[in-house]
Amino acid sequence: MQLQITSVELYKLRIPLKQPFVISLGAQYDADNVLVIIRTNKGISGYGECSPYMSINGESMDTCFIVGQYLAGLLKGKDPLRIEECVLAMDRLITRNESIKSAFDMALYDIAAQFMNQPLYQLLGGTKNKVISTDMTVGLGSPEKMANEAVEYKAAGFPSIKVKLGTTTEEDVARIKAIRTAIGNELPLRIDANQGWSVETAIDTLQALSTYGIEHCEEPIARWNYMALPEVRKNSPIKIMSDESCFDEHDAERLAKLNACDYFNVKLGKSGGIWHALKIVEVAKANKLKLQVGCFMESRLAITALVHFAYSSDLIVHYDLDTPLMLKEDPVVGGMKFLENGIVEIDEAVGIGATVDEAYLKNCETVVV
Repeated sequence: MQLQITSVELYKLRIPLKQPFVISLGAQYDADNVLVIIRTNKGISGYGECSPYMSINGESMDTCFIVGQYLAGLLKGKDPLRIEECVLAMDRLITRNESIKSAFDMALYDIAAQFMNQPLYQLLGGTKNKVISTDMTVGLGSPEKMANEAVEYKAAGFPSIKVKLGTTTEEDVARIKAIRTAIGNELPLRIDANQGWSVETAIDTLQALSTYGIEHCEEPIARWNYMALPEVRKNSPIKIMSDESCFDEHDAERLAKLNACDYFNVKLGKSGGIWHALKIVEVAKANKLKLQVGCFMESRLAITALVHFAYSSDLIVHYDLDTPLMLKEDPVVGGMKFLENGIVEIDEAVGIGATVDEAYLKNCETVVV
């Protein structure tokens, strides 16, 4: 009998943060995530999770919950091993909505890897030929507060520190200066303006930060203003990473043709899932660019899938996987582990190798299609 999707369960996972997380686009207090479980007629169940971010991908937990029911109805009865067919069908049904699509995509890949009796990274053609270690992110705040957080993360052994910026040149330089004074010059810093600067401010700020050991800068200007990104890159002493301006492979191709950036930041919640993310890797390879994997506010479940994806290509050289460390609760069973010094580890369990505690799900709002 052919493998077939028999039902889909959607759960609202609202997980409180240990402290508010602030970026130039606003503050976040909870991880308002959605869990998707795809059940099949052969007893294989696939798990996927998304963490919508209204000011970035235009989705919320509530919109994902509704659109997810449309997607579930569409996929019910289909063969989950025909991933490309399922992904393209979702794209035809409704445009955008990449966050909730990524959760379905993730669950489909989980099923496929389990069916093949392989860990997901092997299904994706990857090998464990590198050490994956995450940075840790300092949220936007006063120079003093940000410097104190950086000291804490250095003491914890993280190999690099990511710093949220995106206000004025004066304020952002003061933040980086305070952090460097507090932690010294050994650790690389990565900065992320989250579209907060104008073109002029971006160039001024990046030039002013040239002596502070900055590894790269994510999304310095508004994503809609991507035509100006080559000008920023040309005038920046710091490498430019495209994040919000690079959702899928089509965005990546456009940015590559413009010579707009040095790196792509792949987030499954932007790309629409692993299928599209693999195509971004293809664009990067064709244009001799490298990549980072990043996240929104996912739990260890989605981050486990992201680690599997990170093993799929040697072009993925930077890892921003820290969001589970920001959550007050961890409902995930199995999955990736954080070791010392920011090192991330997954085992050889088949599929993604992570599920969510059934007892935890009993207290979550749910719908079954």
